[in-house]
Amino acid sequence: MIGFQFQNHSLESILLVSSLLLIFSVLSSRISSKFGVPALLLFLAIGMLAGSEGPGNIAFDNYPLSFAIGSVCLAIIIFDGGLQTSWKSIRPILPLGISLSFVGTVVTGIATGLFAHYALNLSLTEGLLLGAIVSSTDAAAVFNILGAKSLALKGSLKQTLEFEAGSNDPVAIFLTVSVLSLAMNKNNTGITSMILMFVMQGGIGLLVGWLGGKGIRWLINNVGIEFEGLYSVLLLGLVICLFAGVSAVGGSGFLAVYVAGLVVGNSDLLHKNTIVRFSDGIAWIAQILVFLTLGLLCYPSHLLLLWKEGLILALFMMFVARPLSVLIAAPGSALDKSQRLFVSWVGLRGAAPIILATLPMGAGFPNSEYYFNLVFFVVLFSVIAQGISIPWVAKKVGVTERLKNKPLRTEGLLPSGFITVEMEIKEDALAVDRRIVDLSLPGGVLLTSIEREDRFLIPRGDTILLAGDRISGLARPSSLESLEEVFGDARPVT
Repeated sequence: MIGFQFQNHSLESILLVSSLLLIFSVLSSRISSKFGVPALLLFLAIGMLAGSEGPGNIAFDNYPLSFAIGSVCLAIIIFDGGLQTSWKSIRPILPLGISLSFVGTVVTGIATGLFAHYALNLSLTEGLLLGAIVSSTDAAAVFNILGAKSLALKGSLKQTLEFEAGSNDPVAIFLTVSVLSLAMNKNNTGITSMILMFVMQGGIGLLVGWLGGKGIRWLINNVGIEFEGLYSVLLLGLVICLFAGVSAVGGSGFLAVYVAGLVVGNSDLLHKNTIVRFSDGIAWIAQILVFLTLGLLCYPSHLLLLWKEGLILALFMMFVARPLSVLIAAPGSALDKSQRLFVSWVGLRGAAPIILATLPMGAGFPNSEYYFNLVFFVVLFSVIAQGISIPWVAKKVGVTERLKNKPLRTEGLLPSGFITVEMEIKEDALAVDRRIVDLSLPGGVLLTSIEREDRFLIPRGDTILLAGDRISGLARPSSLESLEEVFGDARPVT
């Protein structure tokens, strides 16, 4: 590797900086899980700190490369979302999810575009381009926020939000490309042709995505590879191939990989557990990579120059455009009042709008840096204001519920010599703010559930315990004294 140079940087320095950014991003997830700060916000912040105006001083302004990286990463994230979605859970909400995904995205784009036209003194075309770019909610953002606090939402609300976020990116991409083409005088075929093009893109994406999912399932189950780890590698190659192939023939690659993920995830699959774990890990790498890349592109000083316009646009989207789109896409009794309020608030913007904001740059659109910085500001404000407040809003409007899957009582089923115990962590206990794996519990102790506020958690080695947690488990009677020293209170269940 000695002597190798890339843009005046040695390979060693590139590898060192890249690995450090990855390590810092992974470690920052502790902050996300403990304080409820969206992980994507932390990844963006690390990228910005490493960028031209941060301590890292990394000069990076390659917008076409950023769009390419973002597109591939987003495809992987969306596929993983489909892979881990149960068809049984989304089937009842399919009409509502499709309406929010299509109608809601279009209404958001048009309403925001018209507002930008009048409030920000943009031309109508420029305003609609801006509205199209920021029209979609972000899959990675929504999946991350809903999982960060283990929110239990009533009914099928979680499935509705996840389906919308995972499937509305193709709509936003089509709107952005169409308006940009019109603005650059590259598409003079009219609205009718644009509608037909959208139908074609959606149709190809749906059909080839479904066929591709079936083909992936068949190939994995019949290829007969000797090494189990290679099945996951094969899946990754097939997903990227599907995305690129569908996009190349004029279809929606994002829709295709989401549908393929649904098909594969709801099928009997060889080595399925290994594949799902691998996909989850790759999706996390994709999230980190895309947000670090977008963070590197950002110049914080440029954001500050247009904070007024960004704040006006962000507030309009949060309090007018998103609620209006939900009202039109889900009229009548499709959602009750509390659900409507919550869905309106969870219209987070994330990676997709920033990735789309690089398109005007690549197309040479006039004043395109203005759009990128404005969109970046809107995304940051949305993630901070909406993302952090989601758990509080969910409880305030009453869409959370107490989990019903408390572990069953085990009387009569215990191993010989064991009893069922309950422990409560006191304020001054040794276990407060420590991981279970670090507690050095007596041999034979098995923790089965943790009751925290209004939900139950499954204990894992890396679970951090908090004061007030109530823990159920199995132990020998001789271990009670030691457990009381660790947790503060331990007693057998009679």
